[in-house]
Order: sequence, then C-alpha cells, then structure tokens
Amino acid sequence: MLTRVKSKLKTFVGGIHPADDGKSLTRDRKEVTPLLPKTVYLFMSQHIGAPAKPMVKKGDIVKKGQLIGELQGFISANVHASVSGKVVDVIPWPHPVTGMKSPAVIIERTEDDTWAEGTDIVSDIDSISPEEIKQRIQWAGIVGLGGATFPTHVKLTPPKDKTIDTIVMNGAECEPFLTCDYRLMMDKPHEIIQGLRLVMKCLGCRKAHIGIEENKEDVYRLFKDIVSNDPNIRIDLLEVKYPQGAEHQLIKALLNREFKPTQLPLEVGAIVVNVGTAFAVYEAVKFKKPLIQRIITVTGNGVERPQNFLVRLGTPVKLLLEAAQVTPDVNKIIFGGPMMGISQASIDAAVTVKGTGGILVQRDAHQWESHACIRCGRCVDSCPYGLNPSELSIVCEAKEFNLALENNIMECKECGCCSYICPAKRPIVHLIKFAKAEIAKQRVKT
Repeated sequence: MLTRVKSKLKTFVGGIHPADDGKSLTRDRKEVTPLLPKTVYLFMSQHIGAPAKPMVKKGDIVKKGQLIGELQGFISANVHASVSGKVVDVIPWPHPVTGMKSPAVIIERTEDDTWAEGTDIVSDIDSISPEEIKQRIQWAGIVGLGGATFPTHVKLTPPKDKTIDTIVMNGAECEPFLTCDYRLMMDKPHEIIQGLRLVMKCLGCRKAHIGIEENKEDVYRLFKDIVSNDPNIRIDLLEVKYPQGAEHQLIKALLNREFKPTQLPLEVGAIVVNVGTAFAVYEAVKFKKPLIQRIITVTGNGVERPQNFLVRLGTPVKLLLEAAQVTPDVNKIIFGGPMMGISQASIDAAVTVKGTGGILVQRDAHQWESHACIRCGRCVDSCPYGLNPSELSIVCEAKEFNLALENNIMECKECGCCSYICPAKRPIVHLIKFAKAEIAKQRVKT
C-alpha cells in the first residue's frame, strides 16, 4: 500500500468537492456492457467548429467505419458510420447539446457488422511518421473526449511560433458521477499510454505529465508500473477536487504554469489530451479505426442498474435507459455530469454524440427557489478562475452587459462551482450563459 503525505497532492486554488460524488454507483461494476442499436442518428456536428458535409444520401448502403461526413475547413472533424446498414434519411434532428435541429445521417443497421474496406488494418506504429500520425487522427474524426470536442488534429497543429515542450494527459475525471474514464484506464492502460506516446511523437515532444485524482489510486499504481522505465513520462496524484481536470487547473497543478482563461495551453508550451482521446488516437494509428464508439456512464438514482456501456455513436438514449432499467418516476435527465451537463427537455429523440461521457438520471431532483445574493463571498472563494461570480450574476440579471464585460465575464468557463456553493441558490451560471449569448448577438449586429 502506498503511503503519502496529504500536502504533496497536486492541486489548484479554488474549486469544490461534493460530499457524495456519486462515483460509487458505477465504479465497482467491472463489466462494460456493449450495446448495438437498430438505428443510429449521426450528427454532422459532433465537435467544435464547422459541421461536416454529408457524403451519403437516402438509400445508400454503408459499412461500419465508412466516411459519411467530410470535415469542412480547418476546425472541423470527419464523421463515420457507426454501424453497417442503409441510410434511411439525411435530415435535421434535435441535437442534445444545442437543443436545435442539426443535419444528421440516419442509418438502419443490418446484421453485417464488418468494417469498411481500408479500415481495421494493423500498422507498424514504431516506424510511422509524425505527419502520418496526424493524418490518421484527422481522418478518424477524433475530438476531445473529455467533453470539449475540439478536433484533435487541430490541437496537434500549433502555430509555428509556439513551442510545445510538455503533453499533459488528463486522468482526473473530476466530474461527479462519471466513471467512463476510470473504467477505460483500468481496462486499457497500455493502449492509453501508447496513444500518449503517439501524441508526443506527433509533436516532437519529449516530456509528458499524467494527472490522476487520489480516488483512483489503483489506476495510479497501474500507470506507474507501465511507465516505470520511461523517464520522460511522469505521473502525479491530484487532490480530489472539481474542476481538477480542466485545462487551466490541470496545468497549474502539474506544471505550475499559469495563463489567462481566454488563452489556450499552448501559450505556456503545453497541450492537454484526455485519456479517452489518447485511446482513440491509438486505435486510429495502430488499427486505422475511426472514432465510432465510446464508453458512456449511465447512472443516478433514476436507474436500477447504473453501469458503463460501450456505445456506438448515434445510439438513441432510450436504449441506454432501458438497459440500465430506468425507474418510472424520473424527473430529470442530464447529458454529462451534474456540474457541466445539459438537462434534456425530452429524451424521445435524444441520441449519443462524441462528447457524451455520461447520462445522469434523477428521480428526486430538487427544484430550488432562487433568492437575492447575500454577499457571503463563497462563490468568490470557490471560483477557480479568480472571478467575482456574485457581482457577475447581479449585473447579468440586470442586463448590464457592459458591466459584465468589465467584470471579465468572458473568462468564465461555466464550471458551476459558484452555483453549487451558493446558499441563496442563485442560477449564476444560467445568468452568465444568458449574458454571453446577448453579448454575442450585440457583436453580430455591430
């Protein structure tokens, strides 16, 4: 058993930690249950940036792994068929993140589940060039699987005037209730480390730091054993605190480097990749497999059997809820976790996307009554970006958007620490989101 001094755990200033993070519901369920849907709904926009262009039409027959959506522009990502079958339509479909209808390719699965020609091919990754690594990542449609969904090939193409000296791999999984990354780290540790090394090779970067929260000490020991003979990869235990896995906080904790919330990590010579992204990189480079599936945690007191599922992208959420045995008295379903997830108005048309790490199902979600700010300062203490959320919420509520800008509203990452800690139950993040949207509208007009 490892013994440590508590003060030596890496961390950052601010943040919160719920008394019950809900991870015990799925942490000890060792199996990852695969699901194969009859129909998938594949959005052309499952990433930050321009939507992909549909490459198929109604009536086409497609194979698993076939390119069905081609990236458009520099910041975009390819989309591939997650099943073999027939394209029954290419129509707008309700997107679970934006709430708006977005172009999607609908495929009815056939019994044939073989890979498309040119995919699922074993490659010698020891001799592969950095440029080919990046090309395969781009072709595979890999995006940040920690939730941000930023196209990975773009992240691995920093400006020529920026030098990247360290890759930071995020194994924190600080979002309460989610254990999809934990399960992946326990089941595929060698593949994740190999994916990290491929990212390092792609950027010509010799150093990497891996951050793992203390509540995953078994993962920490597993990874330490794998890289024990590699002096270029360092693994550190992090304090269990939210949002420990956010880029700014992770880089501060591991590297003691700071940069503005409006800046990218490359400003301090670092790039952050999630463990799920590293695994997807390994699959793409080693086997030429595109990103068509991921592990998703379905959890909460609204399901009888919370667990992790291996899910094909585009799978209807109803199928996952049925498999987890949803209870009839559910009153809230959230895509993601309780801190940064998005509550769904309806799950009738909801489907999974690349950024779906979890589905939180609740049957007794509280309906809080908001009150006036009592000026206690708890939100200021908890804000990991050093902002004044109470002041922001007041000026946003009053629609004083110029004052919101003066109070650095654009530096807010909407992590939810302030809303969680607020004794007055003020909808601080909601008000900030509203103000940002209104500011964006005003900028378009001018």
